[in-house]
Amino acid sequence: MTTQTIQTSKRQLWLAAIKPPMYSVAIMPIWVGSAIAFFQTQTMNWGIFSTFMTAAILILAWENLYNDVFDSETGIDKNKHHSLVNLTQNKSLIFWIANLFLAVGILEIIAISWWQQDFTVLGLILLACFLGYMYQGPPFRLGYHGLGEILCFVAFGPVGVAAAYYSQTQSWSMLNLSAIAASIIVGIATTLILFCSHFHQVEDDIAAGKRSPIVRLGIETGTKLLPWFSGSIFVFTGIFVALGMFPLSTLLSLAGLPFAIKLSHQVQTYYQEPHKLINCKFIAVGLHFISGSLLGLGFLF
Repeated sequence: MTTQTIQTSKRQLWLAAIKPPMYSVAIMPIWVGSAIAFFQTQTMNWGIFSTFMTAAILILAWENLYNDVFDSETGIDKNKHHSLVNLTQNKSLIFWIANLFLAVGILEIIAISWWQQDFTVLGLILLACFLGYMYQGPPFRLGYHGLGEILCFVAFGPVGVAAAYYSQTQSWSMLNLSAIAASIIVGIATTLILFCSHFHQVEDDIAAGKRSPIVRLGIETGTKLLPWFSGSIFVFTGIFVALGMFPLSTLLSLAGLPFAIKLSHQVQTYYQEPHKLINCKFIAVGLHFISGSLLGLGFLF
């Protein structure tokens, strides 16, 4: 293997470890929640929006790094060459970098709360952080019990969208059906990414005692559920438009449908060869990004 090939391989591993596309997961709840606030109030505080957006990215970076740290303790990542802990061989370094990201992100949320003299947003984000910690962090490690998807749905759906909406309006009501409905769609699209990340690592999950949904259901059953899971994003969007909870322009998000079709086709084709499904979560990321971005644009329009 040439030096150039080795350098390319290392670069690819670092990109896989950092996972730039995955940060749409942090962006989308803020984008959609803020877009709905604009739809209802016709105002947008761009300073708060941009501060919240960078804070969300930093907090997600913390969660991703923490997951690498805690997974290294259970041995589930022993074959994961793009784990940051495996790449650096320095778990302590990754742990403290993660803490730095969290601290800066929370400071930005505190700044928003201070500007508004209202600490509701801080409380919601701290709740989301706690849910994120419970996913892999001891003593909870709820992701190992197959509960990660539920935590993901709540943190990035209802909690994330509500926090973003509140940061713009400083108000909330359970009668705010548009925001509640949108949080369900964002939550499903985000949870789909996590669900798809299990297909290629069933053997490692079983060996480490992780009862992910794919381990519990079996890969064949998970494959059969996937089209219904991904398709529900578009079904719900259509229902919410029909009920008048979303403006007609939010049907732009149906442009994400080809990603859902591609995702289901790839998993159905290769589910008996799980090593070929390592990239299916990135197809789910594309679905999440396109449908979420256009859903938000639909509210802005």
